[in-house]
Amino acid sequence: MPSLGADMESGTFVAWHVKPGDHVGRGDLACVVETQKGAVDVEIWDSGTVAELVAKPGEVVPVGGLLARVAEDQPAAAAPVATRPGGGGTVPAEGSPASVHARPSRPEHQRVSPSARRRALELGLSLAAIEPTGPDGAITLADVERAALGAERTVPEAGPGGMRTAIAAAMARSKREIPHYYLSHEIRVDAALTWLALHNEGRAPADRVLLAALMLKAVALALREVRVLNGHFVDGVFRPGTGIHLGVAIALKPDGLVAPAIPDTDTLGLDVLMARLKDLIARARRGALRASELAMPTATVTSLGDLGVDAVHGVIHPPQVALVGLGTVAARPWVEAGAVVAARTVHATLAADHRVSDGMRGAAFLSALDCRLRKPETLA
Repeated sequence: MPSLGADMESGTFVAWHVKPGDHVGRGDLACVVETQKGAVDVEIWDSGTVAELVAKPGEVVPVGGLLARVAEDQPAAAAPVATRPGGGGTVPAEGSPASVHARPSRPEHQRVSPSARRRALELGLSLAAIEPTGPDGAITLADVERAALGAERTVPEAGPGGMRTAIAAAMARSKREIPHYYLSHEIRVDAALTWLALHNEGRAPADRVLLAALMLKAVALALREVRVLNGHFVDGVFRPGTGIHLGVAIALKPDGLVAPAIPDTDTLGLDVLMARLKDLIARARRGALRASELAMPTATVTSLGDLGVDAVHGVIHPPQVALVGLGTVAARPWVEAGAVVAARTVHATLAADHRVSDGMRGAAFLSALDCRLRKPETLA
């Protein structure tokens, strides 16, 4: 079971897309699981042949729990399917081929969810001393917190308002554990809008590139210059992202929010990026996201510009270390050559983790973002 959020402890298995004997490849859809973020497709991570389907419909499976066994192409021995740390999809679990059909020899109470392990490390608690209450004897985040406080604590169950509960838990943890610092910068975007109008000239409305895609590309390239803002802070250590996979905050009705990733955002041409963005938003709103898209983001962009908000000061999505906020583009007073003129500008903000970076690096990022948007030809 992949981890699809900082506070996800388990997911409910819904249905299989494969059957025993099927040959599968990396990226193929394996199954559907239900989380507080809705129904999510889980992908296969390595190619092979499906040997056994372990999870049953309706079963609650803890993060890292066994979903299926896949016999790898080379070698052909079957291997359990588990979660890739810090990402979506499935990978062969640790152990030799001889242990394929056996449970791990360690005691069941040693099964620990990623968030529980991190919290226990932060609190200096021994996992062996924590009483587990999770599925199949797994230690959950609630178990760790209860052990630390010496009192009963429970995690709200999924159900009506479950996504809002999940968001609240993640954001509360973020503000509790991450020392945020905030920077803001007003960027003139006249040149970007003029260039974009020329780029879209003669195109049908459905084929036009929107300013949102231009902004995402500019953010991605600025992160390429200031890489300390792109990655994850896990177990007390910053782990740079293997690529720049921007999460895009997408509002869901009636009261939800997801931030799935566009992989390798910095390498995409604007037309491709626009198509990927439209597809991502459409699938998010009909509940057809993939697990890897939810687990992959190395930084997130949130924009409330379409609602007329001047600036947004966001909360970092753990374990990420930065969130970029974009306000509405509007004509505002601007001093140019000693005179006040009307210029189209946007307020860009940065929320960053002070454990990993500081104001100097954050300012360098906003400066790079400004430079990219003033020279839109570099974004094509």
